Amino acid sequence: MKLLFVNGCVRENSRTLELARHLLTLLTADLANVNDVAESSQLMVEELELAQLPLCGHSRKSLEERDKLLQSRDFHHEMFDYAHQFASADLIVVAAPYWDLSFPAIVKTYIENICVSGITFDYEGAVPVGMCRAKKFYYVTTAGGPMFCDYGYSYWESLCKNFFGIKETCCIKVEGLDMIAPDQVVQKLQQVKDEMKSLL
Repeated sequence: MKLLFVNGCVRENSRTLELARHLLTLLTADLANVNDVAESSQLMVEELELAQLPLCGHSRKSLEERDKLLQSRDFHHEMFDYAHQFASADLIVVAAPYWDLSFPAIVKTYIENICVSGITFDYEGAVPVGMCRAKKFYYVTTAGGPMFCDYGYSYWESLCKNFFGIKETCCIKVEGLDMIAPDQVVQKLQQVKDEMKSLL
């Protein structure tokens, strides 16, 4: 089994990343138990630290190149590597802090790289049909203030269900962390960690 962890956190001491790491620990332990595996060697965890990758949004030139490859159904170019990786994962965790009602720009750039017709989805007539293997998708996010609306998770949820074919999605979020005392932050994060097991 392959668990793909998409790390969209930018700050070194990210509270979103802290929660995501805890979730990964629970998931790997749970999957090992389910499969009756003594060691976790049969579970492969792949992590993408987006801020450290040479990710680029599409330009006119790259779109022209991509369109030519897609028209010829040639999916072997390296620009499709992230899409292949996403499509082949059995379980996906995305961690991204709540920035400007959604997520950091690097996450949107990553999405542009994985939305590839013929790899992560295809069309039957005008209807997109998912091609991803994952059975479940987790989205982890935290906010210093209130979350007036969460375009981050809702965007991913729509992509998963309408394009990628991933029907089960789950959001783990904490808001208002900069509005309380540091000891309360620790308590609040621990409370969410304690509740995670019920979401597996």
